[in-house]
Amino acid sequence: MNAHNHSQLQAVVFDWAGTILDFGSCAPMGAFVKLFEQFGVDITIAEARGPMGMAKWDHIKALGSLPRIAAQWEARHGHAFNDADVDTLYEVFTPMNAASARDHADFIPGAVDAVNAARQRGLKIGSTTGYNRPIMDVVVPIAAAGGYAPDNLVCGGDLAEGRPSPLMMYRCFADLGVWPPYTVVKVDDTGVGLQEGLNAGTWAVGLAISGNSVGLTLAEWTALDEVQQQSYRETATAQLEAAGAHYVIDSVAELPQVLEDIERRLQRGERPAIA
Repeated sequence: MNAHNHSQLQAVVFDWAGTILDFGSCAPMGAFVKLFEQFGVDITIAEARGPMGMAKWDHIKALGSLPRIAAQWEARHGHAFNDADVDTLYEVFTPMNAASARDHADFIPGAVDAVNAARQRGLKIGSTTGYNRPIMDVVVPIAAAGGYAPDNLVCGGDLAEGRPSPLMMYRCFADLGVWPPYTVVKVDDTGVGLQEGLNAGTWAVGLAISGNSVGLTLAEWTALDEVQQQSYRETATAQLEAAGAHYVIDSVAELPQVLEDIERRLQRGERPAIA
């Protein structure tokens, strides 16, 4: 493919947990709760999910800055939650999350087929994640053994700033050799993950059901009736649209038809609007 053909897609950049594997993005949740519990602070799953998609150091800092959690920390430790505390928690968290990620590495149904379909279109496959390198050192070989090996990987902590900044996307452009940005699609289950794409000038496709927005395992999701599923779907879709998604689908399995539509729009001269 002509690397500078402005009317054709050149690449798709995928998130990992909640997008390609780990339906419900469940691996980090128990780790965050257990982490703060070890330091005498109670947090809820809902609180833990709030900053999902950020680099994990930033995620821990965001949690410690929540008023309810900050008050507990100060009462227990005698000082306000600070960056040194984040460093301490981060060192404890990484092996916790790595162990949890190993146990939540099943592919989301249809993910590998969707990636293969993108490759058959001639697209390069990039990837970004809020996980750091030590965690991804566990996840990448498992994914590769199952048939998923993207052309690059940019981790939270690799660069000076993570999501929602566009820096990890810029690294993807450089690694993959693709430009302009509107020939690239970012696929993610979190608002900040979509915003890293939007801030870089790409198309943004949100995943409503398979990831953090709903936060249920595949078994929990399939056990719901249609009315319950639709309620979750509407709430998650609204959240991702508010973050700026150009498209919202249930899971990555539905991506091929979205890529077809984006390709048609590019050929008409359309460009992704930045919300």
